[in-house]
Amino acid sequence: MNYTTQMDAARNGIVTREMEIVAKKENIDIDKLIKLIAQGKVVICANKNHKSLDPEGVGEGLRTKINVNLGISKDCPNIENEIEKARKSIEMKVDSIMDLSSFGKTEEFRRRLIEISPAMIGTVPIYDAIGFYDKELKDITADEFLDVVEKHARDGVDFMTIHAGLTRKTCETFKKNKRLTNIVSRGGSLLFAWMELNDKENPFYEYYDRVLDICEKYDVTISLGDACRPGSINDATDASQIEELIILGELTKRAWERNVQVIIEGPGHMALDEIEANVLIQKKLCHGAPFYVLGPIVTDVAPGYDHITSAIGGAIAASSGADFLCYVTPAEHLRLPTLDDMKEGVIASRIAAHAADIVKGVKGARDWDYKMSEARKNLDWDEMFRLSIDPQKARRYREESKPKHDDSCSMCGKMCSMRNMNKILSGKDINILRDDE
Repeated sequence: MNYTTQMDAARNGIVTREMEIVAKKENIDIDKLIKLIAQGKVVICANKNHKSLDPEGVGEGLRTKINVNLGISKDCPNIENEIEKARKSIEMKVDSIMDLSSFGKTEEFRRRLIEISPAMIGTVPIYDAIGFYDKELKDITADEFLDVVEKHARDGVDFMTIHAGLTRKTCETFKKNKRLTNIVSRGGSLLFAWMELNDKENPFYEYYDRVLDICEKYDVTISLGDACRPGSINDATDASQIEELIILGELTKRAWERNVQVIIEGPGHMALDEIEANVLIQKKLCHGAPFYVLGPIVTDVAPGYDHITSAIGGAIAASSGADFLCYVTPAEHLRLPTLDDMKEGVIASRIAAHAADIVKGVKGARDWDYKMSEARKNLDWDEMFRLSIDPQKARRYREESKPKHDDSCSMCGKMCSMRNMNKILSGKDINILRDDE
């Protein structure tokens, strides 16, 4: 059976291999999944050339997914270090890896990453353009930008961040409504500079139909980038952000007319009490398309701890309806993350995603917590470690401070509530001070 994209297949009632895998993983009825994909409310990012992919669904009613960012830069160009991070993130069961490489042998790294990764792969082609052409930003042509998009698609990238909503009109709104931190999106700032230097329209907006041609050909999901995402809580939910979001809603419909799947990217830095409203606005303006958020980072004062600030915001965003969390590491705003930074970011994001899935009523989410609580009640340490979101750390903490009695921990000892309640409810004596069991 012939089809161009997962959305095209869904709209024609064709059940793809990828749909079958996702339906089984999510414990969702296949007919319901097909309907959601046809409506654009769920996407399966699955480039036809990504042969090692183990497909995942992103969107309404499904488990909240998490993404890891990595890639080489001019200051840190070591490919092997980034491959090690990729392998570790796959081991930690991330759903997606974004290659944000911006310098050096980006093509070699991207192809190796796609070859080894069962997780979906995303990129931001504009990051790669400067290094690929070895030209100053101003001198890159619209055709050259689009050629990089096609190159990434041909290599097997499953989704791409395309900042098509930053138009000349959006730029004027930005200039008239001053921000504390201006445009903090790297791709957005590069496009803004290119447009100003060349006095031209955003090529990804002007030639959006050509972008759709590429995406339809390879079944690449467009992740419509939030060039105007707030870089401080002061700038959240302002005119620039909302105007861009309106345009992204229009671009979403244009993509769907071509059976191209769409994800919408979102903020950014944002106070707690604005997050739920932002998710609601996105879902309304972008017609229920899956929402992919960076954080949100809920306070600006915690460099070194932004995996925590983002996990707080991510849990609120996902419980309010966001579908996809981009992890943030302790190194955010400070440096390229190390392997340990990446681990901390992954765990924080997984906690946030799971906490939200409990609220959203995702099938099986509460079962995990029930089993952990059961293991705690039974003082079954091996089962607790097995069920832990980070088994290695849980086991290490236990080993570093062993109690005298195995049915307790070094915090409470024989005053352990679980131990004593188990004993008293089974008719046994409680011996806190005596040395016998």
